[in-house]
Amino acid sequence: MDLGEYIGHLLGVASLVLQHGGDESEVIAGLLHDAVEDQGGRPTLQKIKRKFGTRVAAIVEACSDSFEIPKLPWLERKKEHLAKIRHASPSVRLVCAADKLHNARCILTDYREIGECLWQRFSGGREGTLWYYRDLAEALKRPHSEPLVKELSRLVAEIETLTGGPAPWSPRLAEKAT
Repeated sequence: MDLGEYIGHLLGVASLVLQHGGDESEVIAGLLHDAVEDQGGRPTLQKIKRKFGTRVAAIVEACSDSFEIPKLPWLERKKEHLAKIRHASPSVRLVCAADKLHNARCILTDYREIGECLWQRFSGGREGTLWYYRDLAEALKRPHSEPLVKELSRLVAEIETLTGGPAPWSPRLAEKAT
């Protein structure tokens, strides 16, 4: 991902948060949601807390799946993140849903442009990536789920249909294979 795509993603997430009723702290968290994972872990989180406050930092922290450098293995990170998101605050669910929806839109667009080689970008490949997005959409659902979560679920189903059907994959299968 080049710098323009990366910045475009951050702005896209913040825009989705704003369009779906996010307040100032949630929009700022949307802009910064990847900072901890991509730019220095806990020291970066402390900078965010000093500059933007405890609430923004808490949202960014909850949206992050890794603080360690190097990162934990992909499957371990994703399983832990799913468990955390199931009990997250509405603010965290809003920013997380905006992030994953923006990602899913990009996945669908890129798949239509470049096809199967797209999955080489993802540590989980097609099956793991679709498992994670499908389970994350389920984890984000609540009664009266916001439109972001509904659209995310629709997009994951569309990607699965376009790429050959639901991925026959689960973390248990992956653990047995290793």
